[in-house]
Amino acid sequence: MRLSLAVGLRLREPVVVVLIATVVLSAYFVALPGVDMAVSALFHSEGGFTLSGDPALKALRKSSSWTMGVMLLGLMATIAGGLIRSPRHLTIPVRRALVLIAGLVLASGLLVNGVLKSMWGRARPIQIEAFGGDADFSRAWSVSDQCLSNCSFVSGEGSSAAWMVAVVAVMTPPQWRRWTLPAAVAYGAALSINRIAFGGHFLSDILLSWALTGLVLAALCRLALSCPRKARETRRARRFAAA
Repeated sequence: MRLSLAVGLRLREPVVVVLIATVVLSAYFVALPGVDMAVSALFHSEGGFTLSGDPALKALRKSSSWTMGVMLLGLMATIAGGLIRSPRHLTIPVRRALVLIAGLVLASGLLVNGVLKSMWGRARPIQIEAFGGDADFSRAWSVSDQCLSNCSFVSGEGSSAAWMVAVVAVMTPPQWRRWTLPAAVAYGAALSINRIAFGGHFLSDILLSWALTGLVLAALCRLALSCPRKARETRRARRFAAA
């Protein structure tokens, strides 16, 4: 049976909600580019982005690599364990783990780092004239020639932070989420704000990175988890009606 991402979509579904959020955020930052400058200016002084030398904040940034590594190992262990126990059937935990790994590859790897950061050419805050550099400021979604590689739009680390929050949201047992999810969101937000404080990214880089990563993950979840479930429910209903 062919499954479509658009089949049965409702306004309250995550993929629709995140798509709307992405469009709204994009329109906001395109219409009001000064917001990016104003937020970055909060972390800038005569000495530059001085928080970038803070040992605690540098340690916070480094912690994300370890955290991601542990999460990836956990997801791979979930997949391996599920396949060993049930080689002919992909259980829900295995499907969820596969979706999350695919989301990391497609969102953080391909979309964010492979396409946007490589092709949009937006200079980082620390590189623009207003903050001591020599590049011109460009607004969100504006293709520019002010940066040649590993550019500002959008944030790779912001995407990774959003992905880590998604891992906790999807893989944590429901009874634990009231504690684990707020902690994950706080950690992801701290990692993301850290990038603004360091002069590495604008606010729009962070928020749109979160939104785009969430959009890819929501679409994958619907295709891999919701659509098969709806298809099974439809088949059961048809069998019941035919009985």
